[in-house]
Amino acid sequence: MILHSHIIGKGVPFVILHGFLGSGDNWKSLGNNFAENGYEVHLVDQRNHGRSFHNEEFSYELLVEDLKVYCEHYELENFILLGHSMGGKTAMLFAVTYPNKVAKLIVADIGPKAYPEHHQALLEALYLLDFTKLKTRIQADEFLSEYIKDIGIRQFLLKNLYWKNKEELGWRFNLDVLIRKIEEVGKALPAGSYFGKDTLFLRGDKSEYILKTDEILIKIHFPKAKVYDIANAGHWLHSENPVEFAHFVVNFL
Repeated sequence: MILHSHIIGKGVPFVILHGFLGSGDNWKSLGNNFAENGYEVHLVDQRNHGRSFHNEEFSYELLVEDLKVYCEHYELENFILLGHSMGGKTAMLFAVTYPNKVAKLIVADIGPKAYPEHHQALLEALYLLDFTKLKTRIQADEFLSEYIKDIGIRQFLLKNLYWKNKEELGWRFNLDVLIRKIEEVGKALPAGSYFGKDTLFLRGDKSEYILKTDEILIKIHFPKAKVYDIANAGHWLHSENPVEFAHFVVNFL
């Protein structure tokens, strides 16, 4: 099966991968920005996310193979690859697995190291939400607010709501599988992985996902990597400071 995507613009192919519980729609504004700079932007939904297919299996190896099938379908060669968070992990593994397909790599606020699982409380709140009782987005937001205090995170999650039918809301992501396979999300890039082309790592200056000490490991896997901070931004750096994020990306390209 081919991953769902939204394709904008014409020019050099530029593939963007969203983070955990996100979708390509999260990148529409920046996608339009990049398209205006002469790129054919592919906003891809990874498996079990967005409008892409649901599957009982979930791992970075499978996400990489999904992307390979997608690129073969659209005849994408020598393309730019950008990934945020979980999407950044997919992008890194794709680049080291298929280096001849990637011209330049951009990774947003995630490193190649392993990360401890930290989504349990959020996933539990989503699991407790009962769509047989909650019939509007406002009701869903009110319920989630008891468990997730950050309104920005709630709004990000609620973008995944859709009408399964005239009577029932549902999540576009495959919540059951993502809960069951959550340990996959934090896995490290395999030892010995190497990508020798131009690479850009961007981190939010308020985020702790990429520490100064992590730059040593980044350079081992990606010797041509440059690491820059996005001001006044946390983990969602591309939405918290999109102007500076776009500036760094366009200059790098």
